[in-house]
Amino acid sequence: MPLLVSAFIFAGVAIAVSVLGLRLWVRPKQAMDRVAGVGVVSPADAAPVHPSLVFRDVVKRLGEMVPASPKDAGKVQKRLIRAGIRSSSALKTFYGMKVALAGVLPVIGFLVTSSESENRMLTLLACVGAGFLAPNKYVDMRAKRRQKQIRRALPNALDLLVVCVESGLGLDQAILQVAKELEHAHPEISEEFGLVNLELKAGNRRADALRNLAERTAVEDLKKLVAVLIQADRFGTGVSQSLRGHADYMRIQARQVAEEKAAKLGVKLLFPIFFCVLPSLFVVTVGPMAVKIVRELIPMMNSI
Repeated sequence: MPLLVSAFIFAGVAIAVSVLGLRLWVRPKQAMDRVAGVGVVSPADAAPVHPSLVFRDVVKRLGEMVPASPKDAGKVQKRLIRAGIRSSSALKTFYGMKVALAGVLPVIGFLVTSSESENRMLTLLACVGAGFLAPNKYVDMRAKRRQKQIRRALPNALDLLVVCVESGLGLDQAILQVAKELEHAHPEISEEFGLVNLELKAGNRRADALRNLAERTAVEDLKKLVAVLIQADRFGTGVSQSLRGHADYMRIQARQVAEEKAAKLGVKLLFPIFFCVLPSLFVVTVGPMAVKIVRELIPMMNSI
């Protein structure tokens, strides 16, 4: 009897596991439908839409409704390119963010401020102005940060250019090689040199491609390098000698900038010392004496 019960239990468990496996794991009907092509859903339709993509589409549509003159749009496009934002919908997204923030921030300010506040209207106007100007400030900050990174990477890029040109490569191949070598260490200047190489492959003149590089980045040191390369190419002088001389000049300039910052360090340390270090010194030196006066001298004077 126990053997028969065990057999029935084993058979029931085996059947239940088999049914669950067929339904949840193997799913033969879905496999047959997939092979036959019945009810197959494309990956684009099956993939869920992320909320950030929906927000981006809404902002882009808002930007399409904003009227903008071609002259202003060209200036904004240059600022976006200098900030490293080069997508085709960047301009529309920028205008859409201005409209969205100018509409959302006043609502937040209206909810935060009390109804009895006298400056409620000024707060709402300030929120509108802040929302409208916030994208401009963000783009400017990003452009300055990117220019700083390019300026910091330029000495290394120039040294690599000198090595590549002196080893026998042409200027175009040297620019391409520097872009590959600095891809991970300095991606900003690597991207710019890569765009120069793409413009050269597209058939643009080298001088025009270098001028576009200087215009895109708006970095003074890079403009000087572009001017040196264009003059060397125009007058037929040696590119390696020109690059070597410019590298020495930039090295001296970097040393002078470092010496200038070191000279300003004493003046800059004055305020942290005055507001942070001196109060703690006063607490350590004068604090125990003040506590002793409060505990002993003041009760003695009151007793007299």
